Amino acid sequence: MALFILISGCTAQQAEAEKTLKEALDGKFYIGTALNAFQINGQDENSIELVKKHFNSIVAENCMKSGQIQPEEGKFNWELPDRFVEFGEKNNMHIVGHTLIWHSQAPRWFFVDEEGNEVGREVLIE
Repeated sequence: MALFILISGCTAQQAEAEKTLKEALDGKFYIGTALNAFQINGQDENSIELVKKHFNSIVAENCMKSGQIQPEEGKFNWELPDRFVEFGEKNNMHIVGHTLIWHSQAPRWFFVDEEGNEVGREVLIE
């Protein structure tokens, strides 16, 4: 009888250990990770399989930051952000857009006027 209880306990622990991160915390909160361009473009299949298995929320590492989306004023690049969102929707994931304005990845034109002069705080918050 003692052996049966010991074996049963091991089996229950093994089943618990086999849960993915997102399964183990289902209903409590999202388990998320950041995706880079290689992953979004399908160039890192091993990482993507881990993401699909263990995570239910994703955030764009860089592709949704202003320097990537609008490198020049009025010139937009939505190709990679669209792929990122498509991946999340296809895999029923919570999608986080991340930071639109990031100090080290904002394009230079954000901070200057038409003559190339630096703009003040008032202009930046408009």
